[in-house]
Amino acid sequence: MTRARRSPNLRTMFRATLGTVAFACAVSRAEPNTGDDDGSRANAAARFDYLLHCSGCHRPDGTGSAPDVPSLRGAVGSLVSTPKGREYIARVPEVAQSPLDDEDLARLLNWILQEFNAETLPQGFRPLEGAEVGTARARILADPIRARRTIVGAYREEKSRDRTRADQRQ
Repeated sequence: MTRARRSPNLRTMFRATLGTVAFACAVSRAEPNTGDDDGSRANAAARFDYLLHCSGCHRPDGTGSAPDVPSLRGAVGSLVSTPKGREYIARVPEVAQSPLDDEDLARLLNWILQEFNAETLPQGFRPLEGAEVGTARARILADPIRARRTIVGAYREEKSRDRTRADQRQ
């Protein structure tokens, strides 16, 4: 009797699934479950979601692959200094279409902001909330590159005006 030959795609999917399960087990063992540290469990879950959903393109360290895949390090923090920028990061097509629910996506985006952008976050940064992310992601961006240029340009103009006002006061 001969064995049925499995397709390479099925084999690849099986190996990927097995690898993900093994990784999840390793992460759960690496993070002790003390029951009193919800913050560290939330961070571990967000990191796991990042590795599972984002790191394939943006790399595990968030550096991306310019010019096609932007870096998530440093530059994203300044985007969330305005309401349009906060909305933008949840509207980017791959983010908005993520299989994560709104709360998990907000947790993931906040982890990215804290992990890769802590030094560029605006003073008094308020973490994204699930409802805010849900409202924003319902309107997917047709042209995220143009939207980002508009948001960054407006941010730079505002900062320039702030500096000018500060100079005039002195």
